[in-house]
Amino acid sequence: MSAPRRNRSVERKTERLELRVAPSVRKLIEQASAISGLAAGDLAFEGARRVIEDHDRMRLTGADREIFLEAIARPAKPKQRLIAALRAHGKLRG
Repeated sequence: MSAPRRNRSVERKTERLELRVAPSVRKLIEQASAISGLAAGDLAFEGARRVIEDHDRMRLTGADREIFLEAIARPAKPKQRLIAALRAHGKLRG
């Protein structure tokens, strides 16, 4: 029985990207390539994809931004349990 085929389309690699790096960086990339089984270009793609995902996750847009700014402008008053816990903590620390 053959392995199932994935339904995603494969984009042909037609573009070239050349980098000049320090010898230590090249060694690191080659080591990561050997460990992961990914080509250097695929490693660069994965790294770039992760940077963009992290950026998008941290960027506040639209309603999220408005809620955040409102929370900063009008912080909630601390609950009595929190005040009591802080006082108890202060007594423990002296």
